[in-house]
Amino acid sequence: MTTNQMKTIMNRRMKTRTGLMILALTCGLAFAALSKPVVAASDESDVRSAVQHIFDQLKNGQYEALYDSLPSSSRSRISKERLVQGLRRSQNMFQLQRIDIGPARVSGNIAVVDTTMYAHVTQPFDADGKLIVQQYLIREDGKWRVATGDAATINSFLKNNPTFARKFPIKKTRALINQNGKWIEIPLGGRRS
Repeated sequence: MTTNQMKTIMNRRMKTRTGLMILALTCGLAFAALSKPVVAASDESDVRSAVQHIFDQLKNGQYEALYDSLPSSSRSRISKERLVQGLRRSQNMFQLQRIDIGPARVSGNIAVVDTTMYAHVTQPFDADGKLIVQQYLIREDGKWRVATGDAATINSFLKNNPTFARKFPIKKTRALINQNGKWIEIPLGGRRS
């Protein structure tokens, strides 16, 4: 065998190896992409939009419409009238101002997003306050519905989505008031499970 023939054979082998490595890498990337749930940017922005919309409804006293934003399991446990009455009673206690919405994490039909809601508290004291809340949302009938505050619904979905539950465990809601330029945490009644 001549030197040129050996070079030709080695070049073919290198091209074959390179081609196989590229094929294996491409197949591996395609498999990895297919094996992970794809979260479209629109899902994340839809979740953030749903949270903002519900906050705006609450801020503007649109309590009847807010009721329709709850998951069906929540609506089955509380009537529209009872929810609306409860929210109306709390109207004189605070004035909602704005909400900061963190990144949304979506897995199938469940999502979580950390939020900070700012308000001026008028009762039982006069101060600026903020509430740090982890919002859980559930997609029903193609719409994101806020399940925050409905422990039974949240726990049910987390039980059925253990990987998501381990990644994003329920965080305790925190309330703070501004006194002399410093945020001071105040205890909340009851505990969230």
